[in-house]
Amino acid sequence: MSVAEAKTMDMSSILMGAYQVGDLINNSAEVADYLYWKQAVEQDFEAQRLVREFNKAKDLFEECERFGHFHPDYHAALDKVQAVQSRLEQVESINRFKEAEERLDQLLYTISKTIATAVSDTIKVPGGLDTGSGGGCSSCGSGGSCSSCG
Repeated sequence: MSVAEAKTMDMSSILMGAYQVGDLINNSAEVADYLYWKQAVEQDFEAQRLVREFNKAKDLFEECERFGHFHPDYHAALDKVQAVQSRLEQVESINRFKEAEERLDQLLYTISKTIATAVSDTIKVPGGLDTGSGGGCSSCGSGGSCSSCG
């Protein structure tokens, strides 16, 4: 067996293991919970209405933000975004989705960190989450942000 054949065999073995890990993740309680609440948000008419309203308010604010505090509608646009965001935070399906998304993010981060440190302690782990903090920006299951992630 040549060196190239051995390397190919090693790479295919690694890829097969990665697919197995992917299958385990897809069959986890975290993914099941995430998908359940994602669908709940998508089917919640009030949540979808508020997400659309939030996205419109956010677009208006972003336009005002280009000129900063000097734009005549800056503060009104900011207040509108915050008001709609506050109403979004009161929707149970959105809150539960964001919690499930955070748990899934934490699982993926933990797996990434475990793999990275198994290779070397100096490898940087993608995602930038601190263990136990959750963090990150959450969406509302419709492509729009439900939090002011920047």
